[in-house]
Amino acid sequence: MKKKLVCLLLACTMPASFLLSGCSANSGDGKIQIELVHYKPEAVDVFEQLEEEFNSTHDDIRLTISSPNDAMTVLKTRFVREDYPDILGIGGDINYSYFIDSDILADVSDYEGLSQINPAYVEILEGLEFVPTDGTYGVPYVANAAGVLYNRAMFKEHGWEIPKTWEELMTLCEEIQKEGILPFYFGFKDTWTCLAPWNSLAVDLAPADVCKQVNAGNTAFSEEYREVAEKMLELIKYGEEGPFAYGYNDACTAFANGQSAMFAIGSYAIPQIKSVNPDMDIDSFVMPGSSDADGNTLNSGVDLMFAVTEECENKEAAYEVIDFLLADENVQAYLDDQNAVPCKTGDFTLAPNLDGMKSYIESGNMTDYQDHYYPAEMAVDAQIQTFLINQDPDAFLTKFDSDWARYNRDIIRMVEEYNAQHK
Repeated sequence: MKKKLVCLLLACTMPASFLLSGCSANSGDGKIQIELVHYKPEAVDVFEQLEEEFNSTHDDIRLTISSPNDAMTVLKTRFVREDYPDILGIGGDINYSYFIDSDILADVSDYEGLSQINPAYVEILEGLEFVPTDGTYGVPYVANAAGVLYNRAMFKEHGWEIPKTWEELMTLCEEIQKEGILPFYFGFKDTWTCLAPWNSLAVDLAPADVCKQVNAGNTAFSEEYREVAEKMLELIKYGEEGPFAYGYNDACTAFANGQSAMFAIGSYAIPQIKSVNPDMDIDSFVMPGSSDADGNTLNSGVDLMFAVTEECENKEAAYEVIDFLLADENVQAYLDDQNAVPCKTGDFTLAPNLDGMKSYIESGNMTDYQDHYYPAEMAVDAQIQTFLINQDPDAFLTKFDSDWARYNRDIIRMVEEYNAQHK
């Protein structure tokens, strides 16, 4: 049994019929069985193709790839039952942190393919650890990027320049309004959409490790997030009237139909937008939260990584599967299907919708999403939505600090113990 499963117990009551059954180490035909469970149902088609190709080209390993609905709940339930897949396909968020802390993931620092991964994304994963650990526990595969999507044809028609500072962005919004065009569409009825501009501003305005600093007692969110909160209030002035009445799909449709010049969201929204207007010419730029253009950084995190579980009986076979997935042609197939950003270094073709972010990707000037450190129980997205409705920064930031201490008390205690032990 793993040392900690407190974070996983929520799934204990799930009916057994909803669970996946684990694969045995070997099949009747002598092949090694490797099971990969991932949380990306939108990518099921490309994974089915990869599974078929792998099995047709490998005589000694049988790969099974599953993409269940609500995959994280399914995985947590299986962990409680000590029924572990061989490989997890998960995101670089707080669940990854919990899995490391629970000793579920194997150290993959001996995996030679790590040398091909952009060091910036390896560092992003390392930064998610509650306390520093020896080893590496995930192989970053693809990332996404968030900032501002814009209507490239509309910008060209009006001669609008891409803003490099916060002041330039505000001036641009004024220019767009004077043309009788809505600068932004937000769709804040779905609370999670509030996190997109929040994250993009926070990476410029708050320390990248602010959550760790708060856990260590070195600062407070009421200090580090004040400018982020104030600029969120400025930004929504340039959105649709009543942004809390419209959801994500509404915003995607409105932007696709030319009802706004910009959309503060991540690259993950492009397939939805294109489903409404396949011919739309979309580009993107980094949210310029700072008054100094040199302070801009791309909000990018690991959208999908592969982690080998500690219970995997055939680690070398698991590495062979990851080798296959990391082959250039297979990475490119995933990028083409999902408009994603490769974590592997190499000569990959990015979607033209990411043209404005390429220089940041190539230079490694990237900072992880702040919400990857937020516990789900804290419901930060709903807190931000409430704050934007009430427009009371003091009340919002005070609650943020108090809720953080409440929902992270075990982690804070762990950090205190680690710091005391390591001075």
